[in-house]
Amino acid sequence: MVNNSQEKQAFQILLVDDNPTNLQVLYKALEAEGHELLIAMNGAEALEIARSAQPTLILLDINMPGLDGFETCEQLKADPLTADSAIIFLSARDSVDDKVRGLEIGGVDYISKPFQFQEVIARVQTQIGLRQARLDAETESAKADRLLHSILPDSIAERLKRNERNPVDEIESATIIFCDLSNFTPYASGQKAAAIVRDLDSVFSRLDLLTERFCLEKIKTIGDCYMAAAGVPDPLKNHPTAAVDFALTVIDEWSAVQEDIQQDLGVRIGIHSGPVVAGVIGEDKYAYDVWGDTVNIASRLEETGEAGKIHLSEHTKNALNASDYCFNKRGPITLRGIGEVETYFVTRTP
Repeated sequence: MVNNSQEKQAFQILLVDDNPTNLQVLYKALEAEGHELLIAMNGAEALEIARSAQPTLILLDINMPGLDGFETCEQLKADPLTADSAIIFLSARDSVDDKVRGLEIGGVDYISKPFQFQEVIARVQTQIGLRQARLDAETESAKADRLLHSILPDSIAERLKRNERNPVDEIESATIIFCDLSNFTPYASGQKAAAIVRDLDSVFSRLDLLTERFCLEKIKTIGDCYMAAAGVPDPLKNHPTAAVDFALTVIDEWSAVQEDIQQDLGVRIGIHSGPVVAGVIGEDKYAYDVWGDTVNIASRLEETGEAGKIHLSEHTKNALNASDYCFNKRGPITLRGIGEVETYFVTRTP
């Protein structure tokens, strides 16, 4: 089997001919080039071996008992397991009609007998080179695809791949979450840069796992602040519940986070629900982001929250099932740039 790797490799070649002498001389010539070779002496045997081994290239004679080379080629191309194998016809039949037919039914080349070994080797190497180039291109394409999906939501990445430029959506209702590390400034002042990056990576990697568990979308990190959204870019039923359950789990697991990084850092969480605009900005360096008053309010709720607590807007609180949570009314507070609003701390129901 071909292994998708950019490293050069030996490819499997299936030799199909009912003449043992032809097989022997071809085998020796190609073996010397470092290829892995398989042998079949008729069409039926070739089909069986090809389905099992799925060789990269097949050198196929035409005049054989039973299934001739043309019929064998047609069956190979009709079978999804073998359709990708490149076929070079190698035959004493050298009419133009035979050559045209061979190419029309799926052959990539046609060599007439008697042949020179140097010609066969050169044409085999050409096909092997084309296959290697295709594998390299597929590998690079797969890497690019994985990278695109790692920095953008899946549905947005797919829209970009369909050549939709800078996709943007007006989302009627979503929930925005900000998680910020408290005591981070004094901690960072006494640490080396590498240690700070290591600890932030440990914290944010754990939050990444939780966003996946609760079907949230990580939006970005801003210094020591982690931003996520529920219901963005794809609709999520009960997105306020998903966001609050995510936040409660962060609080539940925070002691484990502190143990991982061996630091006494707290976490403040702010959550608000409402309409947002979401989309991709940038041309060469894509970034997916969300904007609007909903984002600003969630950020201010985090700023005015307390370590170890989840600070909710009244709008998000009213969207939750009251029997599932305990709400501690904080009273009207003034949010910078927003004004006076009712807010709550939320915990699990005992």
